[in-house]
Amino acid sequence: MILRGKRFVPLLLGVIILVGVISPVFLSRHAFATAQLTSRSLTLQAGTTDGGSKPGGTVKDLFAFTTATTANIGSIEFQYCDTAGGTCSGPTGLSVSSATITNQTGAGSAFTLTGVSANDFYITRSAASLTASTAVTFQFSNVVNPSATNHSFYVHITTYTSTNATTGATDIGTVGASTATQIVLTGTMPESLIFCSGATITNTGGVPDCSTAGGGSISFNQLFSPADTATATSQLAASTNAGTGYAITVNGTTLTSGSNTVTAMTTSSSGDLGVRGTSQFGLNLEPNTTTTSTPAVGTAIAPAANGTNYKAEALTGYSSIDHFRFVSGATIADSASGGAGPSDIETYTVSYMVNANGAQAVGTYTTTLTYICTATY
Repeated sequence: MILRGKRFVPLLLGVIILVGVISPVFLSRHAFATAQLTSRSLTLQAGTTDGGSKPGGTVKDLFAFTTATTANIGSIEFQYCDTAGGTCSGPTGLSVSSATITNQTGAGSAFTLTGVSANDFYITRSAASLTASTAVTFQFSNVVNPSATNHSFYVHITTYTSTNATTGATDIGTVGASTATQIVLTGTMPESLIFCSGATITNTGGVPDCSTAGGGSISFNQLFSPADTATATSQLAASTNAGTGYAITVNGTTLTSGSNTVTAMTTSSSGDLGVRGTSQFGLNLEPNTTTTSTPAVGTAIAPAANGTNYKAEALTGYSSIDHFRFVSGATIADSASGGAGPSDIETYTVSYMVNANGAQAVGTYTTTLTYICTATY
């Protein structure tokens, strides 16, 4: 059969295939925000006892970012993840379940923290305007870091117009941080005693330096005379970490020339004044005046004792200006100013004086003095 006037028109079925490509960039679990927070960072700060990046440490997290959108913001979500994009898995060991908000700046009216899970929380307030390009910070305490060492993790931040972080996402941004192996340094401070004597001891970097101690051969400034006082000085430096500090003794004889001597000053336990024309030999540790000699002899202990880390002191008999004494074996100084104990290094200047009477025998007078510093630990 032939059909006329009819036209057979085939029906074409069109199939339209829509192909969507999903960016691997993280999508909020609630909504997608189109604008990126800028200048964003997460600083791991030390907690009460733990360093900021300590694996498993209880620390403070300080977030800083700048808004991109002007909007009435009612909540901000912080979601901790193992990756910067894709599905969010909470880092092993991380916990924000006890987190508290301890500081916030820049956002205007304050937020409170709520909606807490193991790796997610949000902060909320009555929605209020937050303009674009506003720099804000939020600090959270009692955050437990991931337990893995040298482990990077990420926090996705989303701002919302809603007060419960569910709708009205505006800005989003991701920050990264990492735990780190704690470097544990161990060193030992052994028992310490530094002590030296010499004609002079100079400072290096403001600290008495025993390597600079000069020789021990010292001459008096003038010939002995019944009309004037001869003087000389030497120096000592000492420090110790001993629990009850140190004590210094002087040991030796008075000045001697053959069988002739200069009389040691022993009359008073607090020291004797110099008297010209009298046979006298003594020492002290003070800055004396022209009452003793011209020029004046001696300087004060340096640095001066403060009762804490500097404790050097001259003892009775050797601690009064213009009063001198010499007794072999006597303790002339210790580190007990403010209570016996350890002391940083200080320098003593030992002043020696000689007066001679008119009958003092001719000769070269010498003595060898030995200073001993004993520390008690």
